[in-house]
Amino acid sequence: MSTIKEGDTVSVHYTGTLTTGEVFDSSKNREPLTFTLGQGQLIAGFEKAVIGLSEGDSTTANIPAKEAYGEVNPEMIVDVPKNQLPTEIEAKVGLQLQLNQPNGQAIPVQITEVKEEIITIDANHPLAGKDLNFDIEVIEINP
Repeated sequence: MSTIKEGDTVSVHYTGTLTTGEVFDSSKNREPLTFTLGQGQLIAGFEKAVIGLSEGDSTTANIPAKEAYGEVNPEMIVDVPKNQLPTEIEAKVGLQLQLNQPNGQAIPVQITEVKEEIITIDANHPLAGKDLNFDIEVIEINP
């Protein structure tokens, strides 16, 4: 029976949880996640967790933040004058927005604080700084 190695295309079902037990994502009620190992399509810790597994194997991976979405980068948290928001948008904590860089690339951000004249936006990934747990089941391996 073959085991997963770099370059293989792999299909898995997974459930991702925070250290509190809160589920943040799962493939259980949809198609399995399919990816090619070694192409950087997934977080490093997830790819490491499936190496050496075979079809039908299951594992639980505890992935530290640095092998997941990285640590929180304070430079990606900035204060912006509230009047820079389009007038039809009500600033609320948790609201997801999209900023466009001068080169046209879109950056997702989240409002983390609202003051009278200033809002704080965070461009870090929502799971940055968090250790993650994944229950993974290998469905298929295509070398």
